[in-house]
Amino acid sequence: MRHAHTVEQVRAAEAELMARLPEGTLMQRAAGGLAVAISNFLGGTYGARVVLLIGSGDNGGDALYAGARLARRGAKVTAVLLSPKVHERGLAALTEAGGRGVSTTGEVSAEISGAVEEEIAAADVVVDGIVGIGGRPGLRPDALAAVRLANDYGVPIVAVDTPSGVDVDTGEAPEPHVAAALTVTFGTHKICHFVDPAATACGPVHLVDIGLDPSPAEVQAFQASDVRALYPVPHGESDKYSRGVLGLMVGSKQYPGAAVIATSGALAGPVGMVRYIGPDAVARAVREAHPEVVGDGRVQAWTIGSGLGDDLDVPRIRDLLDADEPVVLDADGLKALDDSGDHVNVLATPHAGELSRLLGVDRATVEAERLKHARLAAERFDVTVLLKGSTTVIASPDGEVRVNTNATPWLATAGAGDVLAGLCGSLLAAGLSTLDAAAAGAYLHAAAANLASGGGPVTAMTVAQALPEVTRRLLS
Repeated sequence: MRHAHTVEQVRAAEAELMARLPEGTLMQRAAGGLAVAISNFLGGTYGARVVLLIGSGDNGGDALYAGARLARRGAKVTAVLLSPKVHERGLAALTEAGGRGVSTTGEVSAEISGAVEEEIAAADVVVDGIVGIGGRPGLRPDALAAVRLANDYGVPIVAVDTPSGVDVDTGEAPEPHVAAALTVTFGTHKICHFVDPAATACGPVHLVDIGLDPSPAEVQAFQASDVRALYPVPHGESDKYSRGVLGLMVGSKQYPGAAVIATSGALAGPVGMVRYIGPDAVARAVREAHPEVVGDGRVQAWTIGSGLGDDLDVPRIRDLLDADEPVVLDADGLKALDDSGDHVNVLATPHAGELSRLLGVDRATVEAERLKHARLAAERFDVTVLLKGSTTVIASPDGEVRVNTNATPWLATAGAGDVLAGLCGSLLAAGLSTLDAAAAGAYLHAAAANLASGGGPVTAMTVAQALPEVTRRLLS
């Protein structure tokens, strides 16, 4: 499992470690890891042209010391000093190693000198050492002008710790910011590495171990080993009932395909039996695709809502929400959710538009503040919320947050959410908690999409069909 911590947690861990180490040790560890990462990114160091964008904080110091290491290995390194106050020892180290510093005008200006533009235009890489984890969203005009020059000339940017201009603790990016081709972070991941829109701005994130031991993580990201440890694998004494029975109340005459797709997702999970409850015509379509599906009876969990359309029966769904069996509540079924009861065994799986309607805010607001609104909905409705999107955010009523970051953009296709709802219901019926079912389901769903896609388009059914092979590889 990957862990992300808040700025406060990171600062506390750094202070504790620095009290036990010689002065400057942490910065040298960070600079060493950064220099190696930049060299690997470039495919070599000798002759490379590197431009450092340097602000006033320790983030700039990391970049300057890394630049000195690269200069000693034959790189041509220029530091653009965006503040009259920079890390003096770092700048001295760079100069001694053969690099040089170029100051901007020293004024808050949107203009960058021609000399700086020439350096950026000729660079192989620009290193973002503008602000560190203590920075606020947005960039000063001169920094923004330098970043835009790098973008205009097609020069990739490597961000130091986090892309400058994003909100580190929320993943929000309301102001202009760096969009990195690579982010090199130190000690632990930060929340902006996992949560969009800032996560997209990070690009791939490389973690450098500098010896930090922070407190329990604020946000966690599941990995294959975490899913493997949770997955309900049958044993010699298992039968179809002990493996779990899932009830599906999905699809309608209006959207019969949703029932077939959600059933495909459910059967590709660990469940032993699926019962379909719905219109006869839709039930026939489900059984034509999946003859093993049976009708009404006792279940261990429900998946409700995908494609219900005009067949939505709010009173009946609310009765099931108040029952003992856990429920995955998707799509149209979310209209039955209210904040009047105890729904701790409910997993709600909205996309941003559905969550915006639940909370009475604009969709754009939810997309810009994904972590905030997933947590808000989990607390207000007392449910586990799986907010679908480019990065999946999962929030429980008690404040625990997990994210999934391994999805392909090709997964944004009709019916994909129905597959996920069926799969999560299968995991619930097999005995996982709502939080674990959401995290494991999101991971497997994304992994299946990656396998089915191979870098190209997928359909919901091909994702469902890839789930057994993904699971087999995971468990082998």
